[in-house]
Parts: sequence; C-alpha cells; structure tokens
Amino acid sequence: MCVAWHPARSEEPAPGAAKTGACLRSAFRVVVDVGHTVDVPGALSARGVPEYTFNLQLADAVKQALVDAGFDKTVRLITATAPWLGVVERATRANDMHADLFISIHHDSVPDYLIESWQYEEQENHFSDRFTGYAIFISNDNADRKGSLAFGRVLGEQLHARGLHYTPHYTLPLMGRYRHELLDAGSGVYRYDQLIVLKQTRMPAVLLEAGSIVNRREEVQLASSERRVVVSEAVVAAVEDFCAARARPSADRPDKRQSSAKTPSRANPVPDAR
Repeated sequence: MCVAWHPARSEEPAPGAAKTGACLRSAFRVVVDVGHTVDVPGALSARGVPEYTFNLQLADAVKQALVDAGFDKTVRLITATAPWLGVVERATRANDMHADLFISIHHDSVPDYLIESWQYEEQENHFSDRFTGYAIFISNDNADRKGSLAFGRVLGEQLHARGLHYTPHYTLPLMGRYRHELLDAGSGVYRYDQLIVLKQTRMPAVLLEAGSIVNRREEVQLASSERRVVVSEAVVAAVEDFCAARARPSADRPDKRQSSAKTPSRANPVPDAR
C-alpha cells in the first residue's frame, strides 16, 4: 500500500514539538549530506535512475528550505572520493565544520534476493513493490547518541504529520543481515551502528532513507517536486524543534560526552560505506 502525502505543512505540530522561539537559526549549522557519488551512485530505481540523482535533488531542496527558514549556515555536502575513504571524508568534513546536526539523504532499495525483473521502455529493469515508506537510522556509537535519537524521533513525527509512513521491513526476518532494531515504533527510527557517517560524526546524526525507489509507484512520487517539498518542510520543522531544544539550559540537554553502552547489534558488523 502506497503512502499518502500532501504538499502543505500540517497545521498541527508534531507530538512533543518544542517551541522555536529560542532557536538561533543563523548560528545553527546543519550539514545535508548527499548520499553516494556520481561514480558510485548507489541503487538503481525501478526505471533505471541512479539513487544519487534522487539524493542530490532532495538534498538541494532540503538545503534551500533550511536557508529560506533562516538556517543560513546550512551546508550541502558532496564528495567525489569513493568508499571507504569517501564516507570517512564526509564525517571528517562535518566535524571540521563544527556542525550542530548531520543529515544524510538517501533513497531505499531491497536486498538483491527480493528483486524482480520487468520491461520499461523496452529495457529490462528491476523492482520490488513489496515495501514502501521512509526509514531513519542512527548509530549508538555516535558521540551524541541521545541527540541523534531525539532528532530522529522528531523528524519521523514531522514526516508522519504530513501523511508519510515508515517502512517496517527492516524488522522482518527475510531481511537477513540487513535486519535492524527498531528503536522507536512511532517515528520509524532504526539502529544501524556500523554506518561510518553516523558513528564517526561528533554531532547528532541521522540517515534518512526518504522512500523506496525500487517500488514502482513510490518511485514516481519520490521523483516529483511535490514530494520533495513535503520532505523538506518536515526536515525544516524538525530542525526548528531540535534547535530550540538545544537552546535550553544545558541541564535539560543530552550530554555529548556520554555514549550509550555498546551492545551487540543484529546488523552486519562490517562498516557500511553508504
């Protein structure tokens, strides 16, 4: 079942949303990471479009929406270096910028064993219509795990408030080594400790899979400017809420020096070059 979506921002704030009056937007730096590279473009959509194309278009829209909302120091991050060095470079550059928040933009696929073939414009392409929806990932090894989870939750709430829903398929046994622990069933936040851009960044960090580009119907939605507006508005609202929460007295904020205990994960222990 495909998700419903609406281009207008919800009139009702997401549950638990913070007031934004104390947020110093011009001083709050967000890094919007464009997942993958031109030469290593990630997954192919059901119609043969590289994931990188989707990532770049959405990251551009998110970055512009944040700047328009007063977050003038927002940076769109692109690297040309191939994995593994490329993803390490992304985390290093974000750390060097002393960013307050890191958001990596991606679009989802499924493991090869769930892929089917079809003909599109007289070419063989590959798809899976089994799953639809976004997913948000954080790493327990991030220097500010509490902050990462807090932002992930409010981002999921803002996406949900706009009619979008997260995909539950990462919890299913059929995902095998790609299965992940669902940390928040209300907002769609998953645990993925091995992602380098999440665990080596020293600020709160999330990876957003904005939807499934191998799902033939959702791919069309994700390619539209209307969907990019919806996601961008959700990101802006989440950043506003998170920035305001960070502006509260330090006693009310997560301690960046504390990281949660490292517990065994069901994820593949090999670092992901996403």
